[in-house]
Amino acid sequence: MAKIDRDLKNVIRYMEQELRVSENFDLVCRTITLGKYHCAVYCISGFTKSELLEKLLEAMMKQADGKETNTLEDFSQSVIPFAATELLGEYETAILNLLSGQTVLFIDGFDRCIVMDCRSYPARSVSEPEKDKTLRGSKDGFVETLILNAALIRRRIRDPLLTIETLHAGRRSMTDIALCYIEDRIDRKMLDKIREKIKCLDVDSLTMNQQSLAECLYPYKWYNPFPKFKFTERPDTAAASVLEGNLVVLVDNSPSAMVLPSSVFDIIEEADDYYFPPITGTYLRFSRLLISMFTLWITPVWLLLIQNPQWLPPWLEFIKVKEAINVPIILQLLILELAIDGLRLAAVNTPNMLTTPLSVMAALVLGEFSVKSGWFNSEPLLYMAFVSVANYTQSSFELGYAVKFMRLITLILTYLFNLPGFIIGQIITVGAIVSNRTITGHSYLYPLFPFSWKAIKRRLFRVRIRHGEKQQ
Repeated sequence: MAKIDRDLKNVIRYMEQELRVSENFDLVCRTITLGKYHCAVYCISGFTKSELLEKLLEAMMKQADGKETNTLEDFSQSVIPFAATELLGEYETAILNLLSGQTVLFIDGFDRCIVMDCRSYPARSVSEPEKDKTLRGSKDGFVETLILNAALIRRRIRDPLLTIETLHAGRRSMTDIALCYIEDRIDRKMLDKIREKIKCLDVDSLTMNQQSLAECLYPYKWYNPFPKFKFTERPDTAAASVLEGNLVVLVDNSPSAMVLPSSVFDIIEEADDYYFPPITGTYLRFSRLLISMFTLWITPVWLLLIQNPQWLPPWLEFIKVKEAINVPIILQLLILELAIDGLRLAAVNTPNMLTTPLSVMAALVLGEFSVKSGWFNSEPLLYMAFVSVANYTQSSFELGYAVKFMRLITLILTYLFNLPGFIIGQIITVGAIVSNRTITGHSYLYPLFPFSWKAIKRRLFRVRIRHGEKQQ
């Protein structure tokens, strides 16, 4: 790394060459005099609290008047009335801090600079996330600013052993990454492994923030759709995960946290399970698990029974298709699967003022008119409507699409090979779950495999918190 020059003119020349200050309107360079010292102040206008910097420079000019110091430490302590300062001796680290939003002060005659944290990142309000809503829980959520997200976790855990360390990834983006854990509960081997992986990342930038980091940390078995990580936009969920001994990873510009390691039971859990009494939380947990299974099985099982009407008992005769079938049932189901995703994507990109009329039009077209036209029968529409709504009973998008892909594979195999195809589809689903691994290499189905009754009881049942009990 290049050392900072003592001659201020050489410093200004180097900074202009590296940052092209004259070509970037938001990069500010101001030369000032503090007592007998000539100085250059560098900052980014969009990241700096201008009022704070103005008051700070005014106070520094008064403090420096008539003073003479021999070292930069003396200058920093006697002239700068500000706590968040740091001394740096290399250009590269100074530029990195400047591009992160801090203010850098170079002083003629010294071979180091002073970095002052006068940052004020653009940030939206801390509001409840749209996806991870709860009926009774707290109504705050993560935002795109890393320092605010770290504060939301520290606000909930006032433990001196709570550690939030920062790393950087990406040769050009130099994205800030925060590792949040409790010193005496974290798995040290996992922590060292994740830290080393992040330090060794050889990527140009983390374009998609957290997803880019996840793909770099777990590059294998991309064909397995079941999620390897749990993502949450809720600070209370992230804080609970930290207290359980997990590692929470925050990435700058991402409004969610990544929890490591994560089994399928971790991903299925939701905050509402704990904001209600044990019996209600257990009921909600079992309901969500049962409905998720129905979304996987209901259309393949119905297709299997339609293809084999002789298997239907008299009390299930009503599930048969009553109208004439113009389009094969399997094709109807596949078209509806695609149409539902199309409507979901359209809803994301639809302006708020048009949401209601377009929803009514979509309901009419895909409902009554599609049946009358002969393209669809009412039974496939009914079952796919249940599937599309039931997918939202759990908050993980990744898990919902994993179930969808397994359902599509089972549907196609059932149509092609009948009962053997349905069985093969279930074997593929179970194999995808069993073969999946957490980032630490442990079983994705723990505590079911390897079996631990104490742990599985906590996963399936909402256990009452006892006096003096530690977080597990």
